[in-house]
Amino acid sequence: MLENLSTRLQGVIKNLRGQARLSEENIADAMREVRMALLEADVALPVVKDFIAQVKERAQGREVLSSLTPGQAVIQVVHEELTKLMGEQNAALNLAAVPPVVILMAGLQGSGKTTTSGKLARLLKEQKKKVLLVSADVYRPAAIEQLKTLAKQLDVDCYDSNAQQKPSLIAQESLQFAKKYFYDVVIFDTAGRLGIDQQMMDEIKQLHQLLQPTETLFVVDAMLGQDAVNTARAFGDALPLTGIILTKLDGDARGGAALSVRQITGKPIKYIGVSEKVDGLEPFHPERMASRVLGMGDVLSLIEQAQKNVDMEEAKKLADKVKSGKNFDLEDFKAQMVQMRKMGGMGALMDKLPSQMTGMAGKINPDDGDKAIKRIEGIINSMTPMERRKPEIIKATRKRRIAMGAGVQVQEVNRLLNQFEETQKMMKMFSKGGMGKLMRTMQGKFPGMR
Repeated sequence: MLENLSTRLQGVIKNLRGQARLSEENIADAMREVRMALLEADVALPVVKDFIAQVKERAQGREVLSSLTPGQAVIQVVHEELTKLMGEQNAALNLAAVPPVVILMAGLQGSGKTTTSGKLARLLKEQKKKVLLVSADVYRPAAIEQLKTLAKQLDVDCYDSNAQQKPSLIAQESLQFAKKYFYDVVIFDTAGRLGIDQQMMDEIKQLHQLLQPTETLFVVDAMLGQDAVNTARAFGDALPLTGIILTKLDGDARGGAALSVRQITGKPIKYIGVSEKVDGLEPFHPERMASRVLGMGDVLSLIEQAQKNVDMEEAKKLADKVKSGKNFDLEDFKAQMVQMRKMGGMGALMDKLPSQMTGMAGKINPDDGDKAIKRIEGIINSMTPMERRKPEIIKATRKRRIAMGAGVQVQEVNRLLNQFEETQKMMKMFSKGGMGKLMRTMQGKFPGMR
């Protein structure tokens, strides 16, 4: 997510941190680098110009130049202006209207409207809302069936529309149905086109008039780049948008649309699509995103993710076990892997950690890390309960049997046992209160660690 921009800006930050004092010259050099980074990330030129002008004005002000750490002060200015550019604060959905609250989804074909409608329904269901999904996409083959299949998978109701009906009729009848059966929220998925055309705009304007939605969300593909800005402007002119959902941010290393669309439309980004999975939709927090872009990480989102997906009771049991000094076995090791997978795997974790910590992990490919987690689970699953409790009994014959059962080489089993032994040693240090010793051990393995 915004990988290229993040890498470039972190380079600028590193240089600024090393400056004992700032001058107009080195501020100008830094701003030139920032400008290039933003343009390469597909941020719209007018947005870049405004952003650079604001940062430059504040960076040359007395508060920065008189600071004891001027480099740090400029970084703070960049962070604040980047946050402001993306929206300053999280904008929640307005669900305070008289039910059913109607959410109208608009955007081009291929932007991910249908999938996002399902993901949004899932989030609202978690908030104890009774949600009805409705598709009025009578043009794209199997679009209605796609939403029905998704609704079934999520255990959410979907209105029984069909491709022979007019979108206006679907709107009227589904709204009556929602009122009759006391739904809290109706998410209305509209048809998209491969490009903006008048017929499409007229249809969605008519649907907006019939439905009178509380929320009109523009769904835009982050990989559109500069085209995202033109599309956003067209939809913003045609509809009274209330917010934006950016999809496929996980698939684009540039993602500059995230920094442009909000500025062009004047509407807040409410959600971002971070994976193709049904749980791959997150509320958008501008300040946290700015921190991630600048390599400061997003620990708050990581904590929220842990609270949501991790079995706290199991985590407490493990913590108590470690604290008491009881043996940490392969069942516990596997439990750790399962908890990590529940949090989205290695990629999701590394994406939210500060750059210094991800740098410690070396050149680990998150996809390779996720495969390794699955492989570890497979190997442990091939062991007997006794072998999991007492790994020391696993000798050559048992290793061959476990490897065969897991479909891996014996070397993989050896590697897992070595990893487990290292983890076990660390756990013993924790149980004996040897945090200082543990930190010294970690510093030995990662010299850059402080």
